[in-house]
Amino acid sequence: MTFPRLRFGLAANRLHHESPDAALFKWLERSGPGVRELGMELRAVGRTYHAIEHSGLLAGYRGLLRYPYGRDGGLMKLVAHIPQRPDGEPALDGAIYLIDPVDPSSIFPEALALKRQCVTHGKPFISTLAGAVEWVEVERLHAGLGPSAAARGVFDFSAQTVALIAHDALKDQMVDFADSHFELLSRFASRVGTGTTSGRLNAMAWARGWPRERPWVRPYLSGPLGGDAQIAELVLEGRCQRVIFFEDPHVARQHEADIQLLERAVRVVTATATCATSPAVAHKWARAVELLA
Repeated sequence: MTFPRLRFGLAANRLHHESPDAALFKWLERSGPGVRELGMELRAVGRTYHAIEHSGLLAGYRGLLRYPYGRDGGLMKLVAHIPQRPDGEPALDGAIYLIDPVDPSSIFPEALALKRQCVTHGKPFISTLAGAVEWVEVERLHAGLGPSAAARGVFDFSAQTVALIAHDALKDQMVDFADSHFELLSRFASRVGTGTTSGRLNAMAWARGWPRERPWVRPYLSGPLGGDAQIAELVLEGRCQRVIFFEDPHVARQHEADIQLLERAVRVVTATATCATSPAVAHKWARAVELLA
């Protein structure tokens, strides 16, 4: 069976490839067979490429390609390859960038631009080990393959909490997303959200017959008043495992630091938390999970 070629940029901060049990290698141990089965093309930045080569975890795999070192523009090339290219060369389908939240390079302009371009073009920007494992499974399911051994427990939401957050321009899309995938999201042990988004999601749920005596989404403060920080604490304490955050990449945000705080919390607990940052990515994830039903 052949599948459409998937092309992903790949990078990992030093923490995630400097030891044998680092996140990059844990990902390849779990998801390497899926990468091979799908024929995913991985365009890896300098040190990340050499770490994979040295590990032998993708030995002989012709889909692993080398980009320059980060200092020589490797991440910049990944950024430039996210949008559709005028020369007809296929664009990347997304990026896996395993981020060490205390590595200064994670906030370099090219790192921030890589995420922004992925969000702008509705492509996955995956920055945690848990997210990288899960996304290979998402692609497997969309390709008509069953879940692999690596997926054990990945799609068990019965003990998990999901955060549902949206910026002003995308609140309508968040309500539409939750309405479209209501049964799936209701499988989570609980749902949390910030400010106005929580109120609108609860109104939607009550209109669908959810018991009015309890909220479908547990509300926290609005983002600018501290809601993002409150949910970041839940993530750090293992009380929230998934964040679905519809970010508007086209406006300046006065509480940008709070948004970055939440994303940083997800990356601190890289093995257990995931974050989806655009409607297109969230819908693709949900449709994949619903294929298991």
